[in-house]
Amino acid sequence: MLEWVSLSWLQTMVLAVVQGLTEFLPISSSGHLSIVSKLFFGDDAGASFTAVTQIGTELAVVIFFLKDIVRLVGVWFRGLVNAEVRRTQDYRLAWYVIIGSLPIGVLGFLFQDFIRSTFRSLWITGTTLIVFGVLMGLAERFGQQRRSQDRLRLSDGVVMGFAQALALIPGVSRSGGTITAGLSLGLDRPTAVRFSFLLAIPAVFAAGLSEIPHVFEPSPYGLQPTTAQMIVATVVAGVIGYAVIAWLLRFVERHSVYLFVWYRIALGLLVFGLLGFGVMQP
Repeated sequence: MLEWVSLSWLQTMVLAVVQGLTEFLPISSSGHLSIVSKLFFGDDAGASFTAVTQIGTELAVVIFFLKDIVRLVGVWFRGLVNAEVRRTQDYRLAWYVIIGSLPIGVLGFLFQDFIRSTFRSLWITGTTLIVFGVLMGLAERFGQQRRSQDRLRLSDGVVMGFAQALALIPGVSRSGGTITAGLSLGLDRPTAVRFSFLLAIPAVFAAGLSEIPHVFEPSPYGLQPTTAQMIVATVVAGVIGYAVIAWLLRFVERHSVYLFVWYRIALGLLVFGLLGFGVMQP
């Protein structure tokens, strides 16, 4: 029989703040939740807690980009019956978001047991933080960054969709993977970041809703929150996430992503050091 290991309210609030701060930055929110919960609370917060609190941060995306989302949804429906609308960039962009959301949905379903268990090893998290940090730095350095949103192509949606799917492994970062892919494809930073946000909405909502039942089941993988704790954590993560979206969009207009590259590498090395000296268990 599985033992129920409960979250405290302090753990709930700390992890909610971490989720809100890191979800949209290309530094891996799931990796940070795993590191913080194991380092300070002695156990993993769990993949289900991560997925459900992401609903709050994705609601922040919906609110922030509400006008864009309403426009794209309206254009998509009109385009189903109007050939002229189908020739617009907005109609194509809506399809790019839909198609780009499919890989993470399919792979998340196929590998859900690994996501909840094997993939959450901190040795894997430390490795992916460093490796994908280096890849993001290379994309920033060598990406041409000449294409804006009006020059997005179907291939961008497909490639960035598969890059987003890699974020099923903690440490990769959903936004980090998609931004890296976008820069590598020649998109400018603001376009890569904005499309990354739009691309996440269908996938993250689907993942969060599908994980709700698992949050309240006794599990060997992670701490167990109450219903009240999940609601509060989701709201707190969403409020903080909204502020982070606004900050990140302004930041990438004027600055490179090297700040996040060096942070990822430093954090990955720190994780290796803590694991190597036995301060933290994988």
